[in-house]
Amino acid sequence: MQVRIATSISDYDAHDWNRLAGDRYPFLRHEFLEAAELSGSVSEATGWTPRHAGLFDPSGRLKAALPLYAKTHSWGEFVFDWSWARAYEQNGLDYYPKLVSTIPFTPATSKKLLADDPELAIELLEKTRAFAHSEGYSSLHVLFPEESELAALQACGLKIRKDCQFHWHNRNYRDFDEFLGTFNSAKRKKARRDRRRVSEQGISFRRLKGQDIDPAMWKIVYDLISITFLRRGSMPYFSFDFFLTITKRLAENLLVVVAELDAVAVAAAVFYDSEDALYGRYWGADARYDALHFETCYYQGIDYCIEHGRPKFEPGTQGEHKISRGFIPVTTWSAHWLERPDFFSAIEQFMQAEGRHVDSYIDAVNDHSPYKSTDSPAGSDSSS
Repeated sequence: MQVRIATSISDYDAHDWNRLAGDRYPFLRHEFLEAAELSGSVSEATGWTPRHAGLFDPSGRLKAALPLYAKTHSWGEFVFDWSWARAYEQNGLDYYPKLVSTIPFTPATSKKLLADDPELAIELLEKTRAFAHSEGYSSLHVLFPEESELAALQACGLKIRKDCQFHWHNRNYRDFDEFLGTFNSAKRKKARRDRRRVSEQGISFRRLKGQDIDPAMWKIVYDLISITFLRRGSMPYFSFDFFLTITKRLAENLLVVVAELDAVAVAAAVFYDSEDALYGRYWGADARYDALHFETCYYQGIDYCIEHGRPKFEPGTQGEHKISRGFIPVTTWSAHWLERPDFFSAIEQFMQAEGRHVDSYIDAVNDHSPYKSTDSPAGSDSSS
């Protein structure tokens, strides 16, 4: 088997890559990753230099692959290692560049070790770690892998880090009212009050699939998203051209919810859709409206999942305010290898203590679940 490190996802045949990636995760597909690169959103200039690893058999057939980037910062990863970088800097060492296997700007669990069988995945990962060593990278990180991949990651010397997100689970609800019927009285009234406040402001909603969104509508949506990013001091991670490109290539996986007031778009949220899950991603509004964020980003997504039979809704990272809207904590994972044994040992101890804190946090959060004790889905899917 031969390993090749590609400087663009375009160096891989789309059919071969997608054969390994499958259809479950839209953002893992060749079309998504290529759009990110072609649009300039992912590039050396943005601190994301493609280094995708592939394992090929003697006939040249791709047998395993790993989405991989050389990073010169830690932005857009959502697994925070800024303190690790500072520790290196304080000791006169370079933490960057590092190698990161993840989907850029997309904190969603998915396969990372794309392979025909587990042994090939381990072989590719071992050779990727050897590449990191030979090329002078400080470390190798695999972010948001599936739980089933943890054993292979550990077998290759990576240490596991634990975190959590808040996800919604569909229990075959007939409609939104049946879902709210599983809440305790106080939380059910709160959710209904959220929705009523939006309606009383005269705001209505449209749901657009990718094939329904033309460039003019994307300009409106992108401008709204940009407002939210600018309030935080940055521009959107993905460029306008990125959304135009994936609309052509992954239209069936795109969903945009547009909030309108007097027939004018005042807010929008972008989602990725698959048979297995709905993924909430970007949101923006032209002003502050009472409860509009909750309706656009959460309740509309839950409604969509119920109507279309999606079993799970992942609305993104952070946000304890999601708990009272029916989202429960689930474990997420990452895996890490550092070249320097002294730092690796210290960081391993840190991750072990951090993992115990995450477990305690999940237990504490579950105590504030909105669900009646007999209806609570807590614990039904402790990992993602």
